[in-house]
Amino acid sequence: MDNHLSRGAARFVSHAPGFWREIGAENWSDWHWQLRERITTLEGVEKYIGLSRVEKLGVSLSAKKLAMAVTPHFFNLIDPGDPACPVRRQVIPRAEEGRSSLEEMMDPCGEDSHMPVPGLVHRYPDRVLLLVTDRCAAYCRYCTRSRIVSGVSEHEFRTDFKQVLSYLRQHNEVRDVLISGGDPLLFSDRKLEELLSNLRAITHLEFLRIGTRIPVFLPQRITLELCRMLQKFHPLWISIHANHPRELTVETREALNQLSNHGIPLGNQSVLLAGVNDSVETMRELVHKLLLCRVRPYYLYQCDLIRGSSHLRVPLRRGIEIIKGLRGYTTGYAVPQYVVDAPTGGGKIPINPDYVVYKDETKVLIRNYEGKVFEYPEIDPSA
Repeated sequence: MDNHLSRGAARFVSHAPGFWREIGAENWSDWHWQLRERITTLEGVEKYIGLSRVEKLGVSLSAKKLAMAVTPHFFNLIDPGDPACPVRRQVIPRAEEGRSSLEEMMDPCGEDSHMPVPGLVHRYPDRVLLLVTDRCAAYCRYCTRSRIVSGVSEHEFRTDFKQVLSYLRQHNEVRDVLISGGDPLLFSDRKLEELLSNLRAITHLEFLRIGTRIPVFLPQRITLELCRMLQKFHPLWISIHANHPRELTVETREALNQLSNHGIPLGNQSVLLAGVNDSVETMRELVHKLLLCRVRPYYLYQCDLIRGSSHLRVPLRRGIEIIKGLRGYTTGYAVPQYVVDAPTGGGKIPINPDYVVYKDETKVLIRNYEGKVFEYPEIDPSA
């Protein structure tokens, strides 16, 4: 093996079976077993790691706000000796989730107000968001849709697939459908194939996309049978969600390779989180590992103003500093677009460092990654 390839491969670690040494390889590789054995209770967590008082209170609160559930695969990534472990902060509830500041909302992206039929969000002119389920393999503590996912909140989740398909048939301007939830890859192969077939039958729909965290939370789900089924619906794109380089394990890399090998382009959407990935060094390692997995870093999201998430949110200036620390210091393929999903439904707004220093009718002064300023002529060909 080439030296550069071996160095890249060395960055990926398998933590299996970790705390579950007695269960055997057959069970461990079965995604149904992984779902059945999820950690969902205080007793389940404390069987393997000790919790702080703040975390114990958070777990008790989760029964009414956003359920706790962690697959064995992802739970193994927690460093039991590090109370500030970045994997732990993402999935173990904390008491701060019970506090809300004035600017926080139940529906920070205004999805409910842009829903013409139950389960379908139509906010942009040519694309829609289809919410197909309220369940995930594990639950992120900063979830934008915590009002509906996990089944413990008072908000009722309902998608009327008949109305959704009827709406899409009537709206020729829609060319792109993002299938999300919850996590669509929790559907059985048969159910997911039926959904994709119904969408593909609508001739003006050009692109189908799936948003999922399954390759990170539950890589065992990415089977050869699933990939062969998905391959029938090209052009089909998948956006995954990884926030920290520790999440990209040997198993996750193999799952992503299998998707890529079946012709599915992959992008990654990260959320900027305090104590998880809010440093240039961590983000650089993450995006480099993503490229080794053939995943293009796509978006870096500012954490939405969801209720109970203030302990995980960082100032916008920190995100700008991270992008500034990537641009020019690594390949452009590795630099995600930093965005804010504008409160109450304004959509994604790019946030960039100030590369334009000055502009008038004759010139633009631009700054490069080193801080050097250059003049570029502003020429109007019609003048």
